[in-house]
Amino acid sequence: MEQIVLVDTEDQEIGLMDKMEGHRKGALHRAFSVLIYNSKGEMLIQQRAESKYHSGGLWSNACCSHPRPGETMDDAVSRRLMEELNIKLKPVFSHKFIYKVTFPNDLIEHEYDHVYIGTYDGEPKANKEEIADWKYISTEELKKDIKKNPDHYSHWFKIILSQKIMEV
Repeated sequence: MEQIVLVDTEDQEIGLMDKMEGHRKGALHRAFSVLIYNSKGEMLIQQRAESKYHSGGLWSNACCSHPRPGETMDDAVSRRLMEELNIKLKPVFSHKFIYKVTFPNDLIEHEYDHVYIGTYDGEPKANKEEIADWKYISTEELKKDIKKNPDHYSHWFKIILSQKIMEV
């Protein structure tokens, strides 16, 4: 049983809950999103596997997930980059924000999302259970496509891209 770390609106831990129960109830929990750029300034994005419990098939940032109970956010970020993309990297913290969205399958994502940014020039080895496809794309081309096809991208990714993000 995978658990998520519940937090209050000040990001203080208040308990644990089964991951799926938390998403059914819309409990505020800790999460992270990683943005990766190559040295040309292109962003690495992934298409989520169709089998994901929500947002399957949508394009999103390079990696996102939840820390395990007792795991530091930095360790969780590094762990998931290896599990999803086989990338060894220590991205830097950028900022955090809260968002809430209800999906068509009645699951609710209510996250205190910690955004990390890193640079990587290699070719990831995507875990097919997590990722259907990936690519590097210029931010200009990405923003044009999101404007044209907003339903092709995850909710949190569109929020992140609308925020002021530190430069890489």
